[in-house]
Amino acid sequence: MRNLTVLILTLGLGLAILSCGPGNVIKVGVVAPLTGDVKTFGESTVNGIMLAIEEANRAGGVNGKQIKLFISDDKNDPTEAANAGGKLIELDGVVAIIGSVSTKCSLPLADKCQVARIPMITPTSTNPKVTVTDDGRHKEFIFRACFTDSFQGVVAARFAIDSLKAKTAAIMFDVGNDYSRGLADYFKRFFEAAGGKVVAYESYQKDDVDFSALLTKIKQQKPDLVFLPDYYNKVGLIVKQAYQLGLVTRFLGGDGWDSPAMLEIAGKEVAGSYFVNHYSADDPRPEVQNWVNKYQARYGQKPDAFATLGYDAGLLLIAALKNAPNAKPDEIREALSKIRDYPCVSGTITFDEFGNPIKLATIIQYTETGQRFVTSFAP
Repeated sequence: MRNLTVLILTLGLGLAILSCGPGNVIKVGVVAPLTGDVKTFGESTVNGIMLAIEEANRAGGVNGKQIKLFISDDKNDPTEAANAGGKLIELDGVVAIIGSVSTKCSLPLADKCQVARIPMITPTSTNPKVTVTDDGRHKEFIFRACFTDSFQGVVAARFAIDSLKAKTAAIMFDVGNDYSRGLADYFKRFFEAAGGKVVAYESYQKDDVDFSALLTKIKQQKPDLVFLPDYYNKVGLIVKQAYQLGLVTRFLGGDGWDSPAMLEIAGKEVAGSYFVNHYSADDPRPEVQNWVNKYQARYGQKPDAFATLGYDAGLLLIAALKNAPNAKPDEIREALSKIRDYPCVSGTITFDEFGNPIKLATIIQYTETGQRFVTSFAP
């Protein structure tokens, strides 16, 4: 159903611009995983992007021009992401790219865009290295709509100590995943700085499916909580196995937990666990509820954070295009860098000197039937 929805809306966008000549079209690329291990992330993100672009086109476009999306599936594979970026830039002639979703794909895509001087907005990649070089300089053509792992790590550590009253924590992470490894390190650093003690720091490989040995070691340490920064597909397996082994504790994670598939994989065992996220559909703010109603009317379900950040990334690009009358990449980059206090669903966004938004983070708890909004943390 999600793939069909993406296809239908893509066709709708195509039909809307058939009557426009090539000079009246702004070409924008989208790179996301529409197949592979985290395809629900990509489908949600693309749905959000397309909804933002459709609204702009229906309202007359930007500076008299319609926006045409060129959507490419990176399969959550870094090589595919780099190749997709190259095709969009060199063959399709896009002037900006929204993507990708995972850090491991956004890193090579960002390198491709930076060299080609094509502005890129990643909706959801939280690793700081996506927008910053190894020597600490901003990759001037790269921006993001989400917060960074350094901020997410602080929020998770603060919540663990201040709200959950945790004094000890175990950490499990995917050693080959930039997102998982990076967020584990940030949480460890901030948790210990705040007085907490990490009693286990255990890594696993991407293709691992049996975590009983690691979970048994962690169980022996009796931690107050387990911090598990990974994507929903792996988290669901680990949480389920933990409870089968009798490791009954609180689990805490990051934004990679947000997927409708989490409950299908983990079952009721994930209920009571918490994760840091960019937004909650239960947030009572009017701008959030207006968005939820609009998305639900179109897709028949509530938007997750990936859909919301896709929509926000679309809004940010549209805002920049309005201040780039010739729709040239250098113009668009300059306009993006000047965005201040721009209202988006996930918060009011101002880009800092590294292309990162200054914005809120949300804490969400899983229940047996879904998710529950807990609280928000300011930067």
